[in-house]
Amino acid sequence: MKLLTQGAYVMVVEDHRTTREMLIEDLSGHGYEAQGLESFGEAWSQIQERAPDAVILDLRLGTQSGMDLLRKIRGEFADVGVIMITGHGGVEDAEEAGQLGCYNFFLKPFNMAAVRACLAGMLAESARRQGTERELEDLREARASYAGHPLIGQSGTLKKVLETVARVARSPSATVLVRGETGAGKELIARRIHAMSSRAQEPFVELNCSAIPENLLESELFGHERGAFTDARRQKKGIFELASGGTVFLDEIGEMSPSLQAKLLKVIDEKCFRRLGGLTEMRVDTRVIAATHRDLAQLVQDGKFREDLYHRLNVVPVFLPPLRERAEDIPLLVSHFAKRFAGELGKPEPRLLPETEQRLRAYPWPGNVRELRNVVERILLLEEDDTIRVEHLPPEILAPGSGASAAPEMALRGDRVLPLSEIERQAILLALERTGGNKTRAASQLGISRQTLRTKLKEYALESGEDDDGEE
Repeated sequence: MKLLTQGAYVMVVEDHRTTREMLIEDLSGHGYEAQGLESFGEAWSQIQERAPDAVILDLRLGTQSGMDLLRKIRGEFADVGVIMITGHGGVEDAEEAGQLGCYNFFLKPFNMAAVRACLAGMLAESARRQGTERELEDLREARASYAGHPLIGQSGTLKKVLETVARVARSPSATVLVRGETGAGKELIARRIHAMSSRAQEPFVELNCSAIPENLLESELFGHERGAFTDARRQKKGIFELASGGTVFLDEIGEMSPSLQAKLLKVIDEKCFRRLGGLTEMRVDTRVIAATHRDLAQLVQDGKFREDLYHRLNVVPVFLPPLRERAEDIPLLVSHFAKRFAGELGKPEPRLLPETEQRLRAYPWPGNVRELRNVVERILLLEEDDTIRVEHLPPEILAPGSGASAAPEMALRGDRVLPLSEIERQAILLALERTGGNKTRAASQLGISRQTLRTKLKEYALESGEDDDGEE
């Protein structure tokens, strides 16, 4: 949105042709970009396509009400200033318009110079307000980065994600569902939203739903009273209490049982819960951010995830693309991790050679950013060179067919492109085969934790039920 009063884009929504054309001609002659529209539907469609800086709106638009359009504008485009005009309204209409956020209300016939002066004042006030909001947003952005939760990269896909995150952070309560593959950085998205929000000074508490046994997960979420079950020797607060005023981050939400899904839905909707074994309803004020690598919409269709909870969590969806889809970010990520680990080891930051960068860009990174971080850390630990060379890369990256040319082969079966879940399954099988079934080493090659690997083995029915012998 432009901040200059003149040159701003002003939409005139008026069904009376003579009045509409008079307004457009006058505004255009005074340096505004003016567009005239005559109907409710036409105006709303154009606003959604390109939000104006200001709207001059007639109270009556044929058989429809300009007041209804004002409500829709206020609901979705709060920054757009609105001035209303009418030949039929009265005091009650003016009061209602003011309550809905209308800047001013003019009766026909109106003085065009007065309307123009009002428009300039409204845009100037909006410019000052937006300038302040932008300064606050810049401060929150800096705070998120310096808080140790940077999302590194300059790719177009990542920039779009960061723009969404900045907008989401302005709301202190909207639930967010972050989707993305394992290791892509979903937790960083959640922490960034928290750090840029008005809740930043309050706790951020996370819980991995796949890492806690089902019979203990409810206690972790809501806490328990002493004696609630056999081992409950003392009262315990759950994460919703611990995060009071802040943010609860529920990772791998797709692993939660249906019974707990119902209780979580109640907390989100009613802002209250009971500890296990407790009788008192406890009020809670927290934002909920959930994350998953699974297709929750498909789980809903399969009857494994509640549809009402899915829609409640998916108020603001954020998709974090895998590293292979933003390979241009790899050099920046390598530099970031190299600087970090070099500092920890008291070594100078090594330089990434062009041929090494080429090999890194070509590799499909099944473990995403987490796998890249592990690779850089390994190189910094084992190599004394002041450059990162091709020969420093691990075997899985150097192996024939590990680059971009191999990715299409893994993703194809005949002429059919395989689903991502099947490609992930193949990657797990390949890692287990190369490590002789050693889950710890296989998880390391995949760039994921051993617990996550075990979860995926269950998910893809690959778990033998036997633990590894001689696990590292």
